[in-house]
Amino acid sequence: MGGQSDKWVLMVTAQTPTNIAVIKYWGKRDETLILPINDSISVTLDPDHLCTTTTVAVSPGFDQDRMWLNGKEISLLGGRFQSCLRELRSRACDFEDEKRGIKIKKADWGKLNLHIASYNNFPTAAGLASSAAGLACFVFALAKLMNLKEDHSQLSAIARQGSGSACRSLYGGFVKWIMGKEENGSDSIAVQLADEKHWDDLVIVIAVVSARQKETSSTSGMQDSCKTSMLIQHRAKEVVPKRVIQMEEAIEKRDFSSFARLACADSNQFHAVCLDTSPPIFYMNDTSHKIISCVEKWNRSEETPQVAYTFDAGPNAVMIARNRKTAALLLQRLLFHFPPHSDTDLNSYVIGDKSILQDVGVQDMKDVENLPAPPEIKDNIPAQKSKGDVSYFICTRPGRGPTVLSDSQALLNPETGLPK
Repeated sequence: MGGQSDKWVLMVTAQTPTNIAVIKYWGKRDETLILPINDSISVTLDPDHLCTTTTVAVSPGFDQDRMWLNGKEISLLGGRFQSCLRELRSRACDFEDEKRGIKIKKADWGKLNLHIASYNNFPTAAGLASSAAGLACFVFALAKLMNLKEDHSQLSAIARQGSGSACRSLYGGFVKWIMGKEENGSDSIAVQLADEKHWDDLVIVIAVVSARQKETSSTSGMQDSCKTSMLIQHRAKEVVPKRVIQMEEAIEKRDFSSFARLACADSNQFHAVCLDTSPPIFYMNDTSHKIISCVEKWNRSEETPQVAYTFDAGPNAVMIARNRKTAALLLQRLLFHFPPHSDTDLNSYVIGDKSILQDVGVQDMKDVENLPAPPEIKDNIPAQKSKGDVSYFICTRPGRGPTVLSDSQALLNPETGLPK
């Protein structure tokens, strides 16, 4: 474990996207290894708009493993971090940087302490899969640092032990998490169905209804559902296997009507399982239900789906539009039904790909107030407006998988290994 001195710090910085499941994962057959009771399929979201950035560092000068999330130090002693660290350290390989005179033997990795800094550019634990992006980035960055030889699919099996849906963030585009049959979880891995360029017409609009931490965590919610819901077993055995085949076909053929029908139905059934749990779990709220109603009315009036909606374990709506033109019409409807408070800066109310606002023809709050009622609202029914019920909207698209960033983008100081 040589070096010019014991002061060296070796770092890697990586960026990993979040993902949204269109066929949901809910329920485990093994709590420790995080093995699911059904396959799931997700869309990776563009990391330019939703991602985790993580810097991992190693140095003989570090006296303990330490981690900072969004600038605040957190404990690394949790079982999930430790499971991933154990797996990574056992697979670590020899590393040498001749220029800096750093040499780390495979056996040394277990003796060296790590510093990890992670930053989410979106709310943590609000139902936007922050743990998925976070754990995937944790594993991906450490795998690069420790010179692992495993491919992304094998790394996904390690990330899965930190957070189930994290395994799907190891790839861009459209991803399937295979539930697997083996007791040790070796075949419970993620595979890419298609990359982000395969269906790049799609535009995604997320309504952040609440950025607060949810009352029932996904972990405890799943445990309660598995113990008490009759519907979850029927879903896992009878419904999901057929839906997965149909969804794979819809993605391959870019068949939006089938894609939307399956995504909406699966989201609704997942939340039905939550209601079928004792005590019932309410992840969606009144605003979530109003958004569903708005999309359903529009889809029915057009006689073919324009937009798919899906909700994870939280109230935020993820809507997938068939193309950019449809996304502009969707945002027009959402701004009509869910306008911000009058003193809101529109630039902070619609974030991500703001250029869609130009397609909507909206430049300021006056334009929002003057938006016409959507044609599917019947003339004799006064349009209900829910001012302030949505915190903000994120416009995005399917995106790429994890990438390594340059040292200039590191979150840790290269001299001290402490947060910048």
